[in-house]
Amino acid sequence: MISFIKSVLVDLKSKGLKLEDLHFILPSKRAGVFLKHHLSTLLSQPIFAPNILSIEEFVEELSGLQTIPNTELLFKLYDSYKKLTNEADIESFDSFSKWAQILLQDFNEIDRYLIPQEDIFDYLNAIKELNHWSLEAEQTELVKNHLKFWKRLKNYYLDFTENLLQNKKGYQGLIYREAAENLEVYINSNTEKTHVFLGFNALNESESRIIQGLLQDDLAYIYWDIDRTFIDDPIHDAGLFTRIHRKKWNYFKKHPFNWITSNYSEEKTIEVIETPKLVGQAKYIGQLLENISKSNKNLSSVAVVLGEENLLIPVLNSIPKAVTNLNVTMGLPLKFVPLASFFEHLFVIHKNNPKNYYYKDVINILSHPSLYPLFKTESSNTASEITNYIQKNNLVYITIDDLKAQTNLHTDIIKLLFKPWEDNAENALNSCSDLIFKMKTNIDANKNINRLELEYLYRFNTLFNQLSELNSNYKYLNTVSTLQTIYKELLSSETLDFKGEPLEGLQIMGMLESRVLDFETVIISSVNEGILPSGKTNNSFIPFDVKVQNGLPTFKEKDAVYTYHFYRLLQRAKNVYILYNTEVDALKGGEKSRFITQLEIEGIHNIKHTTASPDVPIIKKQLKQITKTPLVTEKIKELALKGFSPSSLTNYIRNPIDFYFEKILGIKDFEDVEENIAANTMGSVIHNTLEDFYKPLEGEFLTVNHLETFKKQIKQTVSKHFKDLYKDGDFSKGKNLIIFEIAQRYISNFLNSEIESLNTGNQIKILAIEAEKSVEIKIEGLDFPIKLNGKVDRIDELNGITRVIDYKSGKVEQNKVEIVDWEDLTTDYDKYSKSFQVLCYAYMMRKNNLIQLPIEAGIISFKNLNKGFLKFGKKQSSGSRTKDQLITQETLNNFEIELKKLILEICNSKVDFIEKELE
Repeated sequence: MISFIKSVLVDLKSKGLKLEDLHFILPSKRAGVFLKHHLSTLLSQPIFAPNILSIEEFVEELSGLQTIPNTELLFKLYDSYKKLTNEADIESFDSFSKWAQILLQDFNEIDRYLIPQEDIFDYLNAIKELNHWSLEAEQTELVKNHLKFWKRLKNYYLDFTENLLQNKKGYQGLIYREAAENLEVYINSNTEKTHVFLGFNALNESESRIIQGLLQDDLAYIYWDIDRTFIDDPIHDAGLFTRIHRKKWNYFKKHPFNWITSNYSEEKTIEVIETPKLVGQAKYIGQLLENISKSNKNLSSVAVVLGEENLLIPVLNSIPKAVTNLNVTMGLPLKFVPLASFFEHLFVIHKNNPKNYYYKDVINILSHPSLYPLFKTESSNTASEITNYIQKNNLVYITIDDLKAQTNLHTDIIKLLFKPWEDNAENALNSCSDLIFKMKTNIDANKNINRLELEYLYRFNTLFNQLSELNSNYKYLNTVSTLQTIYKELLSSETLDFKGEPLEGLQIMGMLESRVLDFETVIISSVNEGILPSGKTNNSFIPFDVKVQNGLPTFKEKDAVYTYHFYRLLQRAKNVYILYNTEVDALKGGEKSRFITQLEIEGIHNIKHTTASPDVPIIKKQLKQITKTPLVTEKIKELALKGFSPSSLTNYIRNPIDFYFEKILGIKDFEDVEENIAANTMGSVIHNTLEDFYKPLEGEFLTVNHLETFKKQIKQTVSKHFKDLYKDGDFSKGKNLIIFEIAQRYISNFLNSEIESLNTGNQIKILAIEAEKSVEIKIEGLDFPIKLNGKVDRIDELNGITRVIDYKSGKVEQNKVEIVDWEDLTTDYDKYSKSFQVLCYAYMMRKNNLIQLPIEAGIISFKNLNKGFLKFGKKQSSGSRTKDQLITQETLNNFEIELKKLILEICNSKVDFIEKELE
């Protein structure tokens, strides 16, 4: 394969031209590197390198203007806007910046295409006058303001461009317009120069006039790179612009049109791969490269062209180890750098200038990988300690004083992070810059030469310096919200450039970077409709018909640009892999590009279709099985000596592996901040409140007076226990207030039910409240002591019958405290755990001689209070209506058999902990 650039150089040499004296103008800087490389292969002796410029550099040189960044243009345009707008109508810079970007794009297009400014702005104003939406004879204030804007548009443009020209500065379009106007002067003073334009396709009016002017004066050559298939087809978009140039340029009426090639129709291997998600494409690209590298160690003729920039990092992470050399042409957008998320979090917490910070925002910042190392101490990390304090004390909203009170260390960093910005952009910029230097100092001090991290810090420092300079020069960043808008604008346009050897190894680039370059093997990703091409996007104030009338590009021309780039990549390639995403992601993806359909319809090449999906093996869930090693057995003995609780035993029944993690390994559940009061917190509050009420009455008969007194104390007691358990959490509003009221209502309803019971002639004697007891059990086959311990919520006597009562704040039905077969008691957690617990309590109380049999044992469910005391019952069969609800010694003996069997299983070193498959 002979590349386009090399073909041009060979032709120029055959014309007898001295290559070192030529001035090469290319579509991009990237192409210049390859031009020098190909030039070196044609030389027999050293020469001075010719002058090689991108079209934008050449036009800037021609205009005498200096390009200024787009963000600064926004500020300069606001200067003109404020100057020419009535004070009452002036929008804030924050509001202005949201639509001014579109206006700048329109100014740019108008100038690049040399549209007479007076004509187009007057035309737009006239259209708006005709089309305004008000049907009333008298225009409303809104309509008047809208029309005023269109009338002033011409004045905004004139003042804005005049100020730029006075300072010898400009945006791209203005520079092009000035270059076109300066062409005659340039030609007269550069009659000895020979310019070579190569690889161009779509030209704006300025470029077209400049190139035609130089061609007419025999000061230039131009080489197109177009295939016969595209230019000879009157409707093929890849040849749209070259057909127009060949037909309309006077130069080609007398001179040949160089060049039309026939490379596209040569035999090629084209494979279209459909794969789900971006990451699926990245992984498949890695797989392709691995296969290619096996047969071709030098991958310099291979290019990966990314349709979407956010695919860069996944692709880089998917590059196989066999690929040792690669060159990344496209930069990594700063918005994808980890440090970007840190500053995003910082803007989020300060944007609304809060006095208290939401705990999740605080934790997001303190635990961010870029900041976390700054809090390191000799033995721990201050950020972790603060996070633990927030979780332990249930702090939903936190002040800077709360944070500083938790440590004597790193208070300067805490102050930098959380000191209010007071809605002041300068404060924000100073804080961000100081934090960057803190991070850098920390990296330097730890001798941790993380070059990538330092590069991130340097780029963000540059970005904040730009913002500081803009703020100091223009004073328009009045609020943090405005600063964030401009920060995001800068962040989206700034990139972190990669350094590499541009001519060696695999080439990874974006679609526009591929201009003029040729590769034997091309892998193109994200060839989806809406991406390649981008479709009917129209971010412009200029209506479609006005654009057509004035020769401005519309979505059709923009699509044609991408069509040309796509097909040009295929022209000289031998192997082409086209990937597209089959999954719909938000508003894009899922639909293959029209380019693929067009390739199929053309019928020039055989297109192979492949569906690539990740190999997802069917993984049978392997239930965990833990062998009881001597160390585990020792831990079980310790636990047995300390005592098994009814809840720990039912936890084993539910899933032995959970018992192992909690009781043997000592792994506790993660305790996060309760934004809303959790069910177990409310249950504990109810239990503790009732303990406060009933504990002083142990050994006494309950009276209505007691209960009426308790009712008056409900709010005070419930509040006290919520404060104890919910720490500094707020339960004075929102969902928490509702839960607080529900807890009071549950207790009030329970006391009312007790009053009703007494009023109907019942006698209740309180025997014990929150009775915590322990009992030792001897189990045949175990040579170490076993204890059972637990706390019974309430033991009372109703009309002479002793009751063992367990409170439940959740809903419990009667059938949950009934059994048929004793063997089922230790097998089914959902059905029998409540029965197991109440029998455990009865068994312990009997062993401690706190009760005399027969008794009743059961549950009071606060969510099912109207069902009263839910008594344990033994039924003969599942359908039987009769049940024995008195617990006798026989009942406890039967329970003891099952209890000992369960404990023996837990303690038996030959029985493993085997995970149960839970629904």
